[in-house]
Formats: sequence, C-alpha cells, structure tokens
Amino acid sequence: MKRFALFLGCTIPYRLKSYESSSRAVLGNLGVILIDIPEFNCCGYSLRNKNFKAFLLCSARNLALAERKGLNIMTLCSCGYGSLKKAVHILREDPSLKDEINVVLSKEGLRYEGKIEVVHLLTVLYNEIGLKAIKENITMPYKDLKVATHYGCHALRPSKIVQFDDAFSPTLFDELVNITGAKSIDWSSKLECCGAPLFGINSELSFDLTKKKFEGAKRAGAHCLTNACSFCQIQFDMFQRKIKDYQVPSILYPQLLGLCMGLDERVLGLDRKQIEIKDFLTIKNT
Repeated sequence: MKRFALFLGCTIPYRLKSYESSSRAVLGNLGVILIDIPEFNCCGYSLRNKNFKAFLLCSARNLALAERKGLNIMTLCSCGYGSLKKAVHILREDPSLKDEINVVLSKEGLRYEGKIEVVHLLTVLYNEIGLKAIKENITMPYKDLKVATHYGCHALRPSKIVQFDDAFSPTLFDELVNITGAKSIDWSSKLECCGAPLFGINSELSFDLTKKKFEGAKRAGAHCLTNACSFCQIQFDMFQRKIKDYQVPSILYPQLLGLCMGLDERVLGLDRKQIEIKDFLTIKNT
C-alpha cells in the first residue's frame, strides 16, 4: 500500500476543508495511506520574496519532519508543492546552504538529507496508482459531461524544478478527467492564471483574469471547470459568488472523481460548495 505524509498547508484546513475530505475519501478508497504530521508548518511561500532564508527554513523543516519518518510528502496545495519542490532543488544544488539550514534545524533535533520526494495529489493518482487502477474503481462513469481542466501556475512552472508535466502542452490532468467518462475539452485559457495572486493587491485585475477563465470555459462548451489547487478553487468560488451569470461551476478533481466512484456527496464536501451545482450533478450518469 502507498504511504505518504499529507501536507495540507495553511489554507485548506481553514478555508477549503472539502479539498481535504474529498482527497482523503478518494485516496482511501484507492488504498493509499495518509500519515498526518501535526508538527508541519507553513511552506514559507509568503516569505519567499521577503526573507528567502526564512522561506527555505520553513520548507526544509517540513521536509526534515517527513524524512525522519521515512515518508515522501504529498501536497494538495499547488503553492505548497511549488515551494517544497523549490526548496528540495535549492538544497540539493547548494550543499553549503543546506548545512547552514541544518544548523538551525538541529536545535529541534532535525536534519534534512534530501532522501525523500515531494509529490502532488494528481501525480500520485497518475504515476503511483495509475489510470487502470483508478478506472477499476469507477462505478458511476459520467456521460456527455464536458470538463475544462485548470492546471494552475505552480504545478507547471518552473518546469525544471516542479517536474509535474510538460509546461506548454500538459496532458496528465486531462487523462485523469477522461477516465471518469467525462471529456476534457480543449480550451484557449487552459494554462492561464486564475488571478488569485493579485487579489487584494489589484482586485480588479484579479477578477478580470478570473472572468476570462470562465468566459473561455463557457465558450468552449464546458459544463464545469475542475482544478486541484486550493487558491484557485477559492478564487473561482469567490468570483462566482459575486458574478452569477456564468453557470460554469468549479469542482475540485477529487470531488469529480469521488462522485463517479460512488462516494457520499457530503464526505466529498459538496454540501459546502459556494456555487449551487445541482444542475451539474444531473449531468452525471447515475
């Protein structure tokens, strides 16, 4: 059985619990064991451009905690994924900096040697479990459901560091959608930013980017949009709560997958959605 240290980050436990509950339900159904490490802290993403070493220490501490248990880290948050992968890359390329970070970590009896990997929920599903095994667990495949996949920025770039998929022509997420019986559509805004990083700094531009995403999905004929990033999902929900004309609900991938696996909608957190999705639910083949 696959075992991973589950890294939730800061946002999911407080603002998007449905992402956690749906991921635990789906992965549990597929035989994956998730280990919680209560000592995990912020990945340090918000500090990266203010105090680089503080950012690196935050990520390195999480890596050291997982390494002490001999577990690879699986992230749900794409920012966390990008931050941890960047820290792994930097500490591997600069041994002297790793030694400096380890001096601080030693005060807690921790040390990071670089013996574990950081993986994303989607790469676990695709690479560790595999499309065939997932498909065998689908009992209620979708029919005539068109889905627009949103990859998000931090999962794809910088490609040399995150090594998630081809940054310019990714297919991993689309294949994960297609095995559900739904059709992943081709759409022009697929790789565009959701706008979340600008919210609060230039909220008008932030929502303009989000609006273009929904317009692109609707224009391409999507019934719904799916993603696997906490910040993106919050941005999409927040936008649609303000602008109710688009009728293209955004659903987290573990929710999309969990439904066609026959998992309970409440366990998947669909009762906590900001946007009404009854119309979406009637599209699935029951």
